[in-house]
Amino acid sequence: MVPGQSPAALPATEPAAVPEPGPLGASGEAGSIWRASVRTFAENRLAIAGLGIVVFMVLFCYVGPLVYRTNQVTTNLLAGDLPPSLAHPLGTTGAGYDVLGRLMVGGQNSLEMGFAVAIVSTFIGTMYGAVSGYVGGVVDGLMMRIVDALLAIPTLVLLLILVNVFKPTLGLLIVVVSLLSWLGVARLVRGETLSLRVREYVQAVKLVGGNRRRAVLRHIVPNAIGVVVVNASFTVADAILVIATLSFLGLGLPPPAASWGGMLTDGLNYLYDGYWWLVYPVGATLVVTVVAFNFIGDALRDSLDVRLRHR
Repeated sequence: MVPGQSPAALPATEPAAVPEPGPLGASGEAGSIWRASVRTFAENRLAIAGLGIVVFMVLFCYVGPLVYRTNQVTTNLLAGDLPPSLAHPLGTTGAGYDVLGRLMVGGQNSLEMGFAVAIVSTFIGTMYGAVSGYVGGVVDGLMMRIVDALLAIPTLVLLLILVNVFKPTLGLLIVVVSLLSWLGVARLVRGETLSLRVREYVQAVKLVGGNRRRAVLRHIVPNAIGVVVVNASFTVADAILVIATLSFLGLGLPPPAASWGGMLTDGLNYLYDGYWWLVYPVGATLVVTVVAFNFIGDALRDSLDVRLRHR
């Protein structure tokens, strides 16, 4: 303070403004943004726990069968419904399958379907939403009315119809669930595109004569990656639950293929007979895996959103 100057004469200090995210093409700014995002993610204990659970599940499902070898193809009725023991840590099913080994094999199908659905639906929804939001006008209105019409169809009813018409296979389930999961992604990306298309670096593409394809692929989609990544993490969890629901209704992969939903269905038939090991292990595994992906999604949303990162 200058001697003799009153405090009222001092200039008022304004709170630091939250920086507006710029184009990801600027390597220095993009690097600082990603470093801040990683640091915020690492400070979230639930996110680290969720990531650890997902890594453990992947190792459990894919490395576990190489260490703990079981026969999940041939039935053995003489060894059916055995309680947990040293030979079978989680007991056996009615068909004689080792429950621990079946959890591993069933987890492979469940995780593969979850990740595949997330990749396919995210790609379709991102491209659709980005094009719709960038073009705007009548085209945008028509494309979004198509999305609204598809969202109005009960998802479970449509799934039941499609799976009943066609024989359930791993590829079919991925395609069917993906074709119903991209709608939410499209709406989110379209909303993000409406705000991105008025930015200076997108308008500059038009001024220099760049085409719409370049603007969408080089500027819109990369700068909407935060929304895309967050939604993809939630889509994995949603896809695992949807496929488990279909399996629970008897419309999943046919035997001897295993999935967590199918195991849960088979186990419920014996729960009242005291065979708890057929339900609780697979139920706990399914719940923990889905919650872990939700933890990761919440943390990604906090770390990739500039406003939330500066709370």
